[in-house]
Amino acid sequence: MRNVSLIILVLLAGCRMPKFQPLREGGADLEVPAVWTGGGGENQGEVTFGWLAELNDPELEALVAEAIEHNRDLLAAAARLRVVHEGTLIARAGRLPSVTASGSASQAKFRSENTAGDLQPFVTADSARLFLSASWEIDLWGRLADLHHAAIEDYQAQMADYRGARLSLAANTVSAWLNLITAVQQVELARETLASFEKNYRITERNYRAGDPTTSSLAVNFGRNQVASAERGLIARELGRDEAKRSLEVLLGRYPAAAIEGRAALPTLTRRVPAGLPSELLMRRPDLAAAAADLRAAADRASAAHKDHLPSIALTGGGSTSAASLDLLKLIRDPSSIALNVASSLTQPVYRGGALKARARQSVARQEAAIATFSSIALRAFREVESALAAERSLAAQEAFLTTERQVATLAESQALREYSQGLVDILSVLEAQRRAFNARNAMISLRNQRLQNRIDLYLALGGDFESPPTQTSGVVETVEIDAIAEHETAGLRTIAYPPGGEPFLPRADTY
Repeated sequence: MRNVSLIILVLLAGCRMPKFQPLREGGADLEVPAVWTGGGGENQGEVTFGWLAELNDPELEALVAEAIEHNRDLLAAAARLRVVHEGTLIARAGRLPSVTASGSASQAKFRSENTAGDLQPFVTADSARLFLSASWEIDLWGRLADLHHAAIEDYQAQMADYRGARLSLAANTVSAWLNLITAVQQVELARETLASFEKNYRITERNYRAGDPTTSSLAVNFGRNQVASAERGLIARELGRDEAKRSLEVLLGRYPAAAIEGRAALPTLTRRVPAGLPSELLMRRPDLAAAAADLRAAADRASAAHKDHLPSIALTGGGSTSAASLDLLKLIRDPSSIALNVASSLTQPVYRGGALKARARQSVARQEAAIATFSSIALRAFREVESALAAERSLAAQEAFLTTERQVATLAESQALREYSQGLVDILSVLEAQRRAFNARNAMISLRNQRLQNRIDLYLALGGDFESPPTQTSGVVETVEIDAIAEHETAGLRTIAYPPGGEPFLPRADTY
């Protein structure tokens, strides 16, 4: 016993851990403004709740729900989430005792000779063996707990990735729906333009053949050219419309048959971006939540790697029995027939060629990489929000000027047609006025779609609507126990509800 105590003291004396302090919340030195600089100060008004509901489009909400239920990429993300969830259970199992049972049985037949040399009848000999073993590593230093917590953080990161996939899917579905409506409007405008050009061409050609001095062969050729151009444009617009249908159908999990129908009017934004949006709204973003969880997982694994220098203590035990005929009932009634052994072991790494120190340094380097990654994602997120806010103001100003441009172009088109009928201008002036009016109408369709797309990009960059602030202002997700994780997983994978809002870091189905 004295020798055993001496060995333990020597092992503990030789256990020197490198100095290590895990960075649980990151060490990134970022200057974060309290409000967004790109939003301006003139946008005053009530903030919105629920970015999808703001579009006031029940048909769109139904399409988003269909995409979330049937989209193949989201189903794959849900499966990956379940894979990582099982990894948390595997990591937790490492902290619990393990029990193994094994058994064997055999049968042998033999015969012997009597004194007269005659063979005796066969004799059967049966034997059986049952062995039960148990082992448990005592987590004296918390190494296994660190690995368990790291697995939970991995699940938190995957959970955030799943929420991000769902948020992106909702945004992409909205974007595809807007593109389809825009394509439908452009097809209708192309048809109207073609009809107008064909009408003018017929008039020009008839007047030229009638000897009208205000027309010429050049005007006829210009008219024919515009008709051909409009026909080509209509075909291209129809192709674009069908491609928009296919893109939306793929997101919905349907076969891309270009069978879905759009409509003639885009949704209307009824609210403006409120002034003074807090920058902490950004911490709802799933990619930042995932990066924060990866950072904490790296810290836990770094802590576990440094604890590999410490001795490990394990308890093992086993019991076995063997008999010519194994009788379980007899074993239960008479446990003394089972041979038992219980042992403990203490293991201290002494020399492994520098592998342990290399792993510790490797874990610190991974943590530094996680910190830099978090900082990079945060800076990219700030850029996306600032760009979307600046584009919101710019596109609104452009639409105001384009409205005037379209009104003037439409007025000029009507005036040119009237003066042409009076013989005051030639057909070339009419064709030019029509071209300008067409370009202004087409630009307005595209600009309105662009404004809606930019608003969706802003929601996506913020990780949600203009309300619903993060529940953890530091941006760090608290550890969630296994049972709670399973509950949130079930809610996130099997439930769809509206309106948006709720916990920012958990994959709830009512938050896009």
